[in-house]
Amino acid sequence: MNRKIEMILEPSPVNVSHDTYRRECQYTRGIHIEEQEFKAILNSMCHDSRLYFDFHNPRKEIKKGTYLNGHSGLARNIYDYYKTYYDIEVPDIINGKDFYVKII
Repeated sequence: MNRKIEMILEPSPVNVSHDTYRRECQYTRGIHIEEQEFKAILNSMCHDSRLYFDFHNPRKEIKKGTYLNGHSGLARNIYDYYKTYYDIEVPDIINGKDFYVKII
């Protein structure tokens, strides 16, 4: 598994569907996370965090190639996961700016 994790600044916006809001969200920054790592992040979430994640990403499969909508709660879960398990800090993710997650 990849132990390097960082925000990616996109030269042009990446569109990610937001089925709850029935629209496309455009992101100029994102983070790529391996499938098994992201599943571990989901499993580490408390119940309320997981409900909020599912609200922003209803019926989206967690598999290679999937794009997900990021939000501040997810950012904190990702940050805490990498800090706790790998002592890696990703400060750019917890600055309140929108982002996408791509499962790789």
